[in-house]
Amino acid sequence: MGDLVQVDGLNVTARNEAGDQVTIVKDVSFSIPKGEVLALIGESGSGKTTIALALMGYAREGCRIAAGSIHIDDLDVATLDEKQLRLLRGRRIAYIAQSAAAAFNPSKSLMDQVVEPALTHRLLTRAQAEAKAIELFRSLGLPNPTVIGQRYPHEVSGGQLQRVMAAMALITDPALVILDEPTTALDVTTQIEVLRVFKQAVRERGATAVYVSHDLAVVAQMADRIVVLNRGEVREAGPTDRILHAPADAYTQTLMAAARPVIRCAPEAVAAGEGRRAPPLLEVRGLSAGYGRRDAQGLPDDLALKDIDLRIERGATMGVIGESGSGKSTLARVIAGLLPPAHGKILFNGEELPPGLAGRTRDQFRRIQIVFQNADTALNPAHSVARILGRPLELYHGLQGAAQARRLAHLLDLIQLPAGVATRRVGELSGGQKQRINLARALAADPDLILCDEVTSALDTVVGAAILDLLADLRRELSVSFMFISHDISTVRSICDDVVVLYAGRKVESGDRQTFAEPPFHPYTHLLISSVPEMRAGWLEGAATARPPPIGAAAAGVGLCSFLARCPARVDGVCNQIPPPLVRLGEGHEDLCHRTGDELRRLQAGPVAEAC
Repeated sequence: MGDLVQVDGLNVTARNEAGDQVTIVKDVSFSIPKGEVLALIGESGSGKTTIALALMGYAREGCRIAAGSIHIDDLDVATLDEKQLRLLRGRRIAYIAQSAAAAFNPSKSLMDQVVEPALTHRLLTRAQAEAKAIELFRSLGLPNPTVIGQRYPHEVSGGQLQRVMAAMALITDPALVILDEPTTALDVTTQIEVLRVFKQAVRERGATAVYVSHDLAVVAQMADRIVVLNRGEVREAGPTDRILHAPADAYTQTLMAAARPVIRCAPEAVAAGEGRRAPPLLEVRGLSAGYGRRDAQGLPDDLALKDIDLRIERGATMGVIGESGSGKSTLARVIAGLLPPAHGKILFNGEELPPGLAGRTRDQFRRIQIVFQNADTALNPAHSVARILGRPLELYHGLQGAAQARRLAHLLDLIQLPAGVATRRVGELSGGQKQRINLARALAADPDLILCDEVTSALDTVVGAAILDLLADLRRELSVSFMFISHDISTVRSICDDVVVLYAGRKVESGDRQTFAEPPFHPYTHLLISSVPEMRAGWLEGAATARPPPIGAAAAGVGLCSFLARCPARVDGVCNQIPPPLVRLGEGHEDLCHRTGDELRRLQAGPVAEAC
């Protein structure tokens, strides 16, 4: 079988701030045989997406394809004019973007948008296109395939919208499909479902694909071959198995090392449990919170957290994990005072905190800081680093002039950035540098507790690992406590002493890191752990998700298990009739489940992670 794609000597240039043209993709060459999947991997800024877009004859604003040839079958894409490119895009080459939410028009139905490429290229009638769309919805595992097209983008979940985007790409039976980080923003449980249907759809249609990603475990499931990129240059290329397990290039070896979980051990005092002999730094008791109008009992329409208890010891890191919608970010907002609780209380250093911003003192604000997920929206891109870090230094410590400059230099040293960064605007920094500044702004207050909300989820593997190393270093140097929120249990286990698992606003399991090294787990925790891809080919095919056994009708109004509908370990006559008890499975290990530890251990398999 011949090559569908042949790229030779590709160069892409971009205009810098001075107006000069600089080369950002340098002499890149590769080929893709028909029916194969090629992965482009590398850190942010390595040129992955730029090269993928060039395959469509497209360069982003300020960029241009300066040299080289791009052959798709017998077409040299680099020589086509705009009219010819319009005939190519969406017909012979299709693109699946990272953010489906940003790619869809919120004012048009899903069906109108899915059939548009087939109608634009005059390949099918409206009726034929809709029938094919329904067939694609069904093959991509979408619920209610005959009617889901009538919905609008905001009326389906993120994972469903990503699959609808795949249907839109595949409706014209393209020769080449480009998948640009299509699962990066998804929870692990949703990701595995989307990966499975994407792979099946590409294979069944005999399509050739380019898969852009920084997630090497995902690449291991999807790609036949890999091209490793760094700063716009090819560092290594070859079969997936060899690149992942026997990389020859030093940069590729760095990528592989960063992808492997590293246990970042607690400071000796925390590991010895010294903090547990004193009152905890933070204690949450019976916390319920949510959004919308409140009823006569003070409960909001949308109850995001229900009766949460947890404690964070001094100098410790508490991990909070769960899927989107589990209540993780709401918990951080309530602790920070951004959202008043409906019920319950929060104690800090043994003293009850006022429920919202209005009642808290400046010192209480200072001692609890929050670092948001997206540094791009949390930091003003027009402001300099010095101005952003100077504000909390002046607000909380009254520092100005030379004293502020000295403290600012110390902060930059703490987050391992050069002093020269102070004069630069945030918009000029890389993603990893922005997240370090985001963290430094919290550190400027000299807090006791930092709430980290998904701070590594938008970062590539190498930069994310560096941020985790930085958090571990800061913890040792400053004895600061962290609450680390994530949907990635591997990341949580690598840095946290204790872990709380939330599902649909309820705490279903809690324990120390070692608790999560081997069964028994709550069935939901087991689903999270077993959904994390492994860096080996064939894992996806063998990762079967257990189906819930049939049960009778659920009793009404008795507070049944929130995981009941999805639970593969549910028991008829018990789980659907009686609220689950909070069971102690070991020292500090609590589980909200009817199943005993022995029963769960028999249902679940083998060791999961290394202990510290």
